[in-house]
Amino acid sequence: MQNFVTFLEKNLSGPMARLSEQRHLQAIRDGVISALPFIIVGSFFLILAFPPLPDAGVFGDIKQWAADNIVEILIPYRLTMFIMTLYIAFGIGYNLSKSYNLDPLSGAQIAVAALLLTVTPKAIDGEWLLPMTNLGGHGLFVAMIVSILAVEILRFCKTKNITIKMPEQVPSSVSRSFEALIPVAIVIVLISLVTVAAGVDLHHLVNLAVAPLVTAGDSIFGVLVPVFLITFFWSFGIHGVSVVGTVARPLWEVFLVNNADAVASGEAIPHIAPETFYQWFIWIGGSGATLGLVLAMIFFSRSKYLKALGRTSVVPGIFNINEPVIFGAPIVLNPILIIPFVITPIITACLSYAATVVGLVSPTYIMPPWTLPAPIGAFLATGGDWRAVVLVLINIAISFAIYFPFFKMYDKKMTQLEESDQKAA
Repeated sequence: MQNFVTFLEKNLSGPMARLSEQRHLQAIRDGVISALPFIIVGSFFLILAFPPLPDAGVFGDIKQWAADNIVEILIPYRLTMFIMTLYIAFGIGYNLSKSYNLDPLSGAQIAVAALLLTVTPKAIDGEWLLPMTNLGGHGLFVAMIVSILAVEILRFCKTKNITIKMPEQVPSSVSRSFEALIPVAIVIVLISLVTVAAGVDLHHLVNLAVAPLVTAGDSIFGVLVPVFLITFFWSFGIHGVSVVGTVARPLWEVFLVNNADAVASGEAIPHIAPETFYQWFIWIGGSGATLGLVLAMIFFSRSKYLKALGRTSVVPGIFNINEPVIFGAPIVLNPILIIPFVITPIITACLSYAATVVGLVSPTYIMPPWTLPAPIGAFLATGGDWRAVVLVLINIAISFAIYFPFFKMYDKKMTQLEESDQKAA
């Protein structure tokens, strides 16, 4: 077992952990995370626009009021979640510049300018209008590319001293602005030559390039791979979501925004597997769906330690925080508990995916805070689908059933150790 663990850490776990720490991937991850408050708050206006209420009586009047005022209700959504890529570009530029010890504000502003230059304004009725579609999920991949390019140009100019130096007496804020002047000019001219002079639609080209990735990521295979990898890395003490999420989260965010756009436009929801699908139907109680294990500890443990751990972990588990169980049981490097830790989310992922595909549960398109209890989070994420609550409860029961026999084996082992320790004392 030890040789196997060493082999995996050397050949897979270690390299993947280093990949998650790569400078540009970290900047993308942190940029996406920085936009989450706007995504979360903005998405809730979709619930206001499409309230999950019956059509009769006063509830029907509320739904009719929402339908009559839907344009005004959705304005906060359209200026937050709908154009989330604008906020993410700022975050990517800021974090990447900070990692290079460059002025982060300059890097963030240049990244935003680079993104905006890929969106061509249109003249309609004598007014110049900026199309917003590519400032949302559709433009996220382009935003990642041009934001990194813009900061790398800023770094190149700084490293090669291709900047305008101001006297020391000049305030630092003014000095930083002039230092960014040449990099800004290069970025503006370069991207303008591509998008304006050459007429190249970067968004269309990138969307064509990533179309296979989008299709694969929304398939059952595309769901099961990250589910397995996240629990696999956690089994060796590596934060699985940090590793896998660094690579997958941009794609998950595209799915979420596309789903929200479809709801706002009255169209069919296109994607099954945004991040909210994993959060509310698979990671119930945290990675590995450990809420079932915690319940087994509370009600069926003979081991004093495991019963105490269950009582301590149940409240954090209800709010999807399970580090106390992962490191307290422990699940990490535990050959007994690793098996259900990996198997349980695979089973619930398959069930949840199938239930969503056949229409038994609505796809998720709203991002509630991840610390909500799973039934509440699933209800909100699906726009008020009560069937999502039923699916969560079924998945909790499945989690309990799968963990239980392995828990009993481990509980017996722990009980014997405790009795042995008491006799020795």
